[in-house]
Amino acid sequence: MSKPETIFGIHAVQQVLESDPMRILEIWVLEGRHDKRLQTVLEALTPLGLTINQVQRKTLDKLSQQGQHQGIVVRCKAQPVLNENDLQKIVERLDKPAFFLILDEVQDPHNLGACFRTADATGVDAIIVPKNKACGLSPTVHKVACGAATTIPFIQVTNLARTLQWLQKQNIWVIGTSDHAQKWIYDVDFTANIAMVMGAEGTGLRRLTEEHCDELVKLPMLGSVESLNVSVATGVCLYEVVKQRLNQ
Repeated sequence: MSKPETIFGIHAVQQVLESDPMRILEIWVLEGRHDKRLQTVLEALTPLGLTINQVQRKTLDKLSQQGQHQGIVVRCKAQPVLNENDLQKIVERLDKPAFFLILDEVQDPHNLGACFRTADATGVDAIIVPKNKACGLSPTVHKVACGAATTIPFIQVTNLARTLQWLQKQNIWVIGTSDHAQKWIYDVDFTANIAMVMGAEGTGLRRLTEEHCDELVKLPMLGSVESLNVSVATGVCLYEVVKQRLNQ
């Protein structure tokens, strides 16, 4: 059984309350804090019948590992670990063009959290990552994601290359971002079934991942820097998909 998860920050806790409040096991709040935002969350927590522990800031700092907890930390049952079988079910249920985000060994929880937030905003169906050498769900991911880590399915696969091949067999076009690409992202049609593949911090896509993409694209870099942060690049790419689909 997976260990309980620690979630902190007002937005992250609110999202758990909205999506699956019965996951919440324990609650800690900053003693003496009575602002409206926190009180709204506490009112929503009250029906759960759990003790709301009033504690000092140093206790919350320790529970959140020095994260920006905004005066509230909760411990929850772990989210189910989704895998290839769950991905198959998601694909089978789709009633619109597929839109997946694949992160190839992204390891920074701040980047993963930011990618979750953008994925939620742009209507991504799921985020897919390899099980090994990649960031998983963590308190920091939940905090940065502002609740999106509980709304977007997070799928960990054993073999990313094999998953890309399976997606292609489902008529999903796999588009990778790479400095080696010949096409700009604006030159590709994203209105059909799409899986967008983003590379890791610093290293980009692995060679094998690149080889399993149907198409490689790149972003224009007109200044002196060579590349964008992966979460920023993800935002640019996902919103290009949204723009094209809205303009159909």
